[in-house]
Amino acid sequence: MTETHRPTVRPFTVVTAAEVAAAIEADRAACLDAVRRCYLAHDEATSALPHSSFLRFPQLPRDRIIALPAYLGGEFEVAGIKWIASFPGNTAHGIPRASAVLLLNDLATGYPYACLESSLISSTRTAASAVLGAEELVGCRRVGSVGFIGTGLIAEHVRRFLRDLDWEIGEYRLFDLDPAAAERFAATVQADGVAAAKVVPEAADAFAADLVVLATVAGEPHLHDPALLAHHPVVLHLSLRDLSPEIVLAAQNVTDDVDHAVRERTSLHLAEQRVGHRDFVAGPLADVLRGRIRRDPDRAAIFAPFGLGVLDLAVGAWAFDRVRAAGGGREIADFFPLAN
Repeated sequence: MTETHRPTVRPFTVVTAAEVAAAIEADRAACLDAVRRCYLAHDEATSALPHSSFLRFPQLPRDRIIALPAYLGGEFEVAGIKWIASFPGNTAHGIPRASAVLLLNDLATGYPYACLESSLISSTRTAASAVLGAEELVGCRRVGSVGFIGTGLIAEHVRRFLRDLDWEIGEYRLFDLDPAAAERFAATVQADGVAAAKVVPEAADAFAADLVVLATVAGEPHLHDPALLAHHPVVLHLSLRDLSPEIVLAAQNVTDDVDHAVRERTSLHLAEQRVGHRDFVAGPLADVLRGRIRRDPDRAAIFAPFGLGVLDLAVGAWAFDRVRAAGGGREIADFFPLAN
């Protein structure tokens, strides 16, 4: 009789925000490479990606909790789910807007083997995918100016990726509905050795840059004039709902996954409702990475990543391996009831 292999249950390990942050701060270039490889694996159909599920509350229209389940195969071979809450009112009380956990599941047994603090993973994968898209659409790591509309947490993560990947940037133009937040962001940029960082009075002034980063909490379009695109910038539309259909339809549009991004009243979704088709979306970033889409120099390029659960898995698994290799993480041996 052939003895069958009995899989073992991996120890359940909790990884804190400080441990995740240390892994990311140590090597953002490797983190961005994990995101690149994730996009390529997803393009090769070695993944499963159900639509995100949005939990909303009738009495709290600004608040939501989102579940992002996913499986990422190829070199990664990991499944899991991110559970992320967004409560914008937290910031008025000194509490971060977003909180999240990421569970990673072992494919041999199905058992979760890790729980990681994931607000950092979420903001990091958003920033890494944005900067990867910027590099591919700009064609290099050099721009005369970067404009930030919204200078909160996501903007700061994008800035750190630009810094640590040695982008050459002539000046920063910063706009936020809270001028004090923009001033703090400017001070942070200047403390990193970039003298030319100025707060501008209008969003359009920040939009006049070569590379524009939209990182607001806008729930509906507030930028409407296609003339904002006259200088053909690359726009990273990370907050997804800032741009009117008129602006979207005037640009070359790239996202991370068309089926995921053209829904939930994103600017891409509103544009589809306006014209009745999706032909204005050139395709996903993987098509740019593989050379199937080329940047149109005669139009602005807008990269609007919806934020895929497979990206959370890629960055989470990468961070988990780094933390464990350094001796970090807290194992909880008796977390699951196991049969003898």
